[in-house]
Amino acid sequence: MADELRIDGQLSIPLAEIELRTSRSSGPGGQHANVTASRVEAVFDIEASRSLDEARRARLLEKLGPVVTAVAQDGRGQYRNRELALSRLASKIAAGLRVPRRRRPTRPTRASRQRRIDQKRRNAQRKQSRRRPSGEDG
Repeated sequence: MADELRIDGQLSIPLAEIELRTSRSSGPGGQHANVTASRVEAVFDIEASRSLDEARRARLLEKLGPVVTAVAQDGRGQYRNRELALSRLASKIAAGLRVPRRRRPTRPTRASRQRRIDQKRRNAQRKQSRRRPSGEDG
């Protein structure tokens, strides 16, 4: 196992900054689960991290809060759950760092504007035909 958690191409977090807690799992394992602490919780304190620059720290604090946690109790063994928890933590941090694309405003096409005007005209004619005839003739 490497001594750092790889987030993306530019960022990796040392495992010393990630707290790994273990406890008894509620998952599979039968009697084995009653005595083994196979559930793993990975906790990363964003505010205390020295591996993040200010821009990344601010983005993560805004999106995820001061502490990020990931839990794994899917596997029977502690090692497998440790790997799962760390990968889930990495994906949460990567998602928090992702910058959403800006929306480019679009304009309606000429054909769509024409369809809208035609539809309005048809609706107006339909409603006009439902009106009671006026008393001009008689």
